[in-house]
Amino acid sequence: MRILFLSHYFPPEINAPASRTYEHCKVWAAAGNKVTVVTCFPNHPAGIIYPPYRNRLWQREERDGIDVIRLLTYATANEGFVKRTANYVLYLIMVALFVLRLPKADVVVSTSPQFFCGLAGYLVSRVKRAPWVLEIRDLWPESILAVGAIKNRRIIAALEWLERFAYAKAARIVSVTDSFVPHIEACGGAGKTEVVKNGADLSLFKPQPRDDAFARQLGVEGKFVAAYVGTHGMAHGLDSLLDAARLLRDDARFAFVMAGGGAERARLMEKRDAFGLENVVMLEQMAKEDMPKLWSICDASLVLLRDLPLFTSVIPSKIFESMAMGVPILLGVRGESAAIIEAAGCGKAIPPEDPEALAQALREMADDPALCARWREAGQAYVREHFDRAVLARRFLQIMTEAHKSREAGR
Repeated sequence: MRILFLSHYFPPEINAPASRTYEHCKVWAAAGNKVTVVTCFPNHPAGIIYPPYRNRLWQREERDGIDVIRLLTYATANEGFVKRTANYVLYLIMVALFVLRLPKADVVVSTSPQFFCGLAGYLVSRVKRAPWVLEIRDLWPESILAVGAIKNRRIIAALEWLERFAYAKAARIVSVTDSFVPHIEACGGAGKTEVVKNGADLSLFKPQPRDDAFARQLGVEGKFVAAYVGTHGMAHGLDSLLDAARLLRDDARFAFVMAGGGAERARLMEKRDAFGLENVVMLEQMAKEDMPKLWSICDASLVLLRDLPLFTSVIPSKIFESMAMGVPILLGVRGESAAIIEAAGCGKAIPPEDPEALAQALREMADDPALCARWREAGQAYVREHFDRAVLARRFLQIMTEAHKSREAGR
């Protein structure tokens, strides 16, 4: 089958959508499918094109059996609504300009957010006369409304109309959570929505000995290390982490590591320095292949979001990597994510944006190594059984195959 996949992000970028797309496409290509990804030149999150790439109209490359087409990109940091919107819109424009040069397809897949990338899939599917599968990784525009990024009612109404249009036109919709499904079905996706959750690449993320040299390099050797790994954005409520670090600053057992980039990172660094938090190490975004090294020195994975109703339906993808690496999870998220942690028995859910609860949970973990050992083993077993990325990719492939067969039968 010929699969044409549109994604705003792709390796060497290492954010969650880039990883999900790449790991799925790698499995599909290995199964004998012709897979083409249409994406941007890598620049997330700093807005700087990764060397050795140069921003140009069109570039083609091959990565692990995947044909990768990169289109001219408005590179901008992952902050500021206007510039980011320009980045997303240019992707849609470039896809429209080059649609006739894109290869033939039996199925077109696009992933949202970003929503303009999602809509680009509709355009390409019409030109290629192929069914369109729309992947929903986050409810949009709901997610940006929840954090107050847009307040103009006319813009909101237009975006909500586009959302309903996309759900109505897609042949299949793939949601990353069960909780998104009622909303999607109520807005036009009834009868065609499937769930393929995130997972972990178990060939990369697996338990390994603690990298003591790396711990020494960071100045956290011998410490109980609590780590937040991922985007430092408006949605994540990372002030609670710094406030918890402040509560534990006089307890020499603890160290905090924050790794990643995002719109809030500079402000959080300023707050850390203003508080004089020497127990907090802040790292830039790390290459994906280096992530196991970081996870190996961690005793707790902090998975945090703001205390907003929308986020009860979100499942942060980092929980699966944490499980696979055998790192117990402290989850500051309500809803479906908390249910997964409880079912897996791999950590503890705490109230979101509650630094006192976070600090107390860390004390309990440090005081009870046997509990942490049980959580580590339970998480590894649960992710192998339920969230192996290769198994999930094959489920996604089945959905695309069914969409293709339905289109052929209709013809």
